[in-house]
Amino acid sequence: MNTLDTSERFTLIRHGDADGWIEAVAAEMAAELNRDIAEFGRARMLLSGGTTPAPVYQALAELDVQWDRVEVSLVDERWLSPQDRDSNAWLVKESFLTRAEGAHFDPLVRVGKPLPECVYSANLQAQHSQRPCLSVLGMGNDGHTASLFPGSKDLTRALESTLPYAALDATGCPGANQWPLRITLTPHGLKQSRQRLLLLRGKQKLEVLKHALESNNPQLYPILNAIDLDGAKLRVHWCD
Repeated sequence: MNTLDTSERFTLIRHGDADGWIEAVAAEMAAELNRDIAEFGRARMLLSGGTTPAPVYQALAELDVQWDRVEVSLVDERWLSPQDRDSNAWLVKESFLTRAEGAHFDPLVRVGKPLPECVYSANLQAQHSQRPCLSVLGMGNDGHTASLFPGSKDLTRALESTLPYAALDATGCPGANQWPLRITLTPHGLKQSRQRLLLLRGKQKLEVLKHALESNNPQLYPILNAIDLDGAKLRVHWCD
């Protein structure tokens, strides 16, 4: 494993293989959780969906953490029921919550409530909950992170929001696939986390990150909104 500080903007950790990547990320997450549990008696973390982090969540659930003292919520969510297999809530449940016995989960989508009310509830929950010790992020090949999609008509509003979460309509954005309506963490919400981890797999993702840094355009590459924040530097864990 090789650690490289990149222009003082983020820390890139290169892993030699997938197993080492999974083990190292899970161990770092467990350490952050245990630090908050030791200091505050509880810990809170925000997780992303997608297939990339799923094996990390599985490994994390096997580590020595008092899961009944851990609160879990999401970085973002598709406008789907938590019981829908395409929702981020479902992935987190299947890969993590079913293994981490006792962990408490706060979904972003509340069944039976309209989207604006779900966003309101998410913001209320975030504002009255313990500060997250970590947020786990991914990045699409279009440079999006969370559900901050380049080209979305709501992107500027979400980026400038002073609330933790925002609704976003990504209609017409290829990266959103068939789920354009989203609830997403804003940059304001993201900077509340003491630590931010970006999990990447494959050489293409490093190229996207390189292009983002060269462009220095957070509208074109929203991933930049997760890099240039106050507090601890983003930690990028990568393997091929």
